[in-house]
Amino acid sequence: MSITVVSGTGPERTSTRQAIETTTTGLDLFGADRTVVAVRVDGELRDLAAPLPEGSEVEPVGIGTPDGLDVLRHSAAHVAAQAVQSLRSDAKLGIGPPITDGFYYDFAVDEPFTPEDLRAVEKQMGRIVKERQRFRRRVVTEEEARAELADEPFKLELIGLKGGSGDQGPSDDDGSSVEVGGAELTIYDNLRRDDSTAWKDLCRGPHVPHTGYIPAYAITRSSAAYWRGDQANPQLQRVYGTAWPSRDELKAHQTRLEEAAKRDHRKLGRELDLFSFPDEIGSGLAVFHPKGGVLRKVMEDYSRQRHIEAGYQFVNTPHITKAELFEISGHLGFYADGMFPPMHLDEERHPDGSIKRQGQDYYLKPMNCPMHCLIFRARGRSYRELPLRLFEFGSVYRYEMSGVVHGLTRVRGMTQDDAHIYCTVDQLQDEIKSLLRFVLDLLADYGLDEFYLELSTRDPEKSIGTDEEWERATDALREAAADTGLDLVLDPGGAAFYAPKISVQARDAIGRTWQLSTIQVDLMLPERFGLEITAPDGSRQRPVMIHRALFGSIERFVGVLTEHYAGAFPPWLAPVQVVGIPVAEAFNDYLQAVAEQLRIAGVRVEVDTSDDRMPKKIRNAQQQKVPFMLIAGGEDAAADAVSFRYRDGTQKNGVPIGEAIKEIVDAIAERRQL
Repeated sequence: MSITVVSGTGPERTSTRQAIETTTTGLDLFGADRTVVAVRVDGELRDLAAPLPEGSEVEPVGIGTPDGLDVLRHSAAHVAAQAVQSLRSDAKLGIGPPITDGFYYDFAVDEPFTPEDLRAVEKQMGRIVKERQRFRRRVVTEEEARAELADEPFKLELIGLKGGSGDQGPSDDDGSSVEVGGAELTIYDNLRRDDSTAWKDLCRGPHVPHTGYIPAYAITRSSAAYWRGDQANPQLQRVYGTAWPSRDELKAHQTRLEEAAKRDHRKLGRELDLFSFPDEIGSGLAVFHPKGGVLRKVMEDYSRQRHIEAGYQFVNTPHITKAELFEISGHLGFYADGMFPPMHLDEERHPDGSIKRQGQDYYLKPMNCPMHCLIFRARGRSYRELPLRLFEFGSVYRYEMSGVVHGLTRVRGMTQDDAHIYCTVDQLQDEIKSLLRFVLDLLADYGLDEFYLELSTRDPEKSIGTDEEWERATDALREAAADTGLDLVLDPGGAAFYAPKISVQARDAIGRTWQLSTIQVDLMLPERFGLEITAPDGSRQRPVMIHRALFGSIERFVGVLTEHYAGAFPPWLAPVQVVGIPVAEAFNDYLQAVAEQLRIAGVRVEVDTSDDRMPKKIRNAQQQKVPFMLIAGGEDAAADAVSFRYRDGTQKNGVPIGEAIKEIVDAIAERRQL
């Protein structure tokens, strides 16, 4: 018997044949290397303890790879759940999947977890890890699983999902696929050194060989959560944690979290008086205060200017529409759960109550593209008009679950910088490449310059159109992405129902990744809306439609930039660019005159004429992260000068007024980063 052992990636990938016995496992091959936590057998992740089939291709999975981290973190989730149940006899198990940078596990408990509870859970995890309990996988029948987990009501519900499909089957979205998403129904036992069972859980796996493979972990917080993410289901308590290949990496992660907390846009939004979320308006619906309104306007105005230069035409569409529009586009069939409920309007009745005129369902629009198709279709179009680039700052509304709403980065009401480009098939490739260059250049102007691309491909179960159409659209995006020279990461099955997508992933100042711009090649909506152009030979042909959102939404981009800059926006974006600080009240008028010259030059300036002493005024300006402070006393006034102070605390004294104004104006015009 033999297998093929694969190692390395890309051009360094190698394959070697190796003889094995019928009982040879991944541990036999790779057990000496503690950085290997699982194996991939013919492309499928398996436990290291699983026997290897004859003729298979076997690849070690390192702890630092994406799959390896998932295995590590899911194993840590089991340890956390075991720790909780050893401390809380009332705890009933929910679901515990790996997530970005960590894991969570949901529990039904009589009382919410306290900070003391979480510390006790982490301490108990340490004991379990030190025991080096082995993870053992067992295939069970449904009857056996029900008998073994009879006291776990949520697990019994998951067992019933096995073999289901669609809305009734296991899902990646709610984490149930980590439990019952495999071909078999399996239970994992945690075994002590004497082979007695310490704990068990319904799980698809795989897991690390034993708990000693979990070198660095922490419990981070708890929150409320609904069973399987549905508000109609019972409310549970969710325990979050993280796990890493080494203590150094855990420490670095915790440092990043500390820095991220300082940069949290919700906190900075309050401190800098940019925006808020009044309870009277509702969850996920932001109001922008004057300073936030200035920031938003500057962003939008610059974007408008660049779009005009790039040949876009501006359109506007209403906030509500009849249901028929989204029936034609297909959105209502695929996205109804993410839309606000319909408003039934226009119904008229006779005096006796009988219906005189049938009413219509109207929806708040969740996207702008169907309306842009109607604008295109409003009159005959010639090939000479293409590419036709329509652009709108369009307000849209999506019903996000309250548990996922998060500041400005996950909202229910947003303004998309939405563009739809209609072009011929021959123009498609050049247009996508031009779009990518436009997007990357504009994002760089806002201070983001480290990117990679993600290509989301078709989900066969949630899409319309033919394989040929999807292949053509996907290939066009792939070729354009290659032209940028950026790394391209695949997102299999992640496309919308109507089109594949390239998304621009941008890294911020502390290395976090944000999905920003998206570009989709759509061959479906032009067909559904019957869009046509007159070709050079007089025939009627379908245009191709490209969807493009640059910021994603204005709200989200404000949140991203606030965290990227930690609220210290570059001068051109800063809501207040200059604060004048008089040494004493006698110099108020002097600085007001300087401020007037700055306003004439287009600078956003304030003069602090409060009763605070000068040092307090300087501290206030620094706390508000104002880029420039102009300080004036007797010597400055006598010399027609100011003391020029920067946000970082450095200062130049005796700067002539004209020179100070020029430095500020130039810094703004050149979009300098301070």
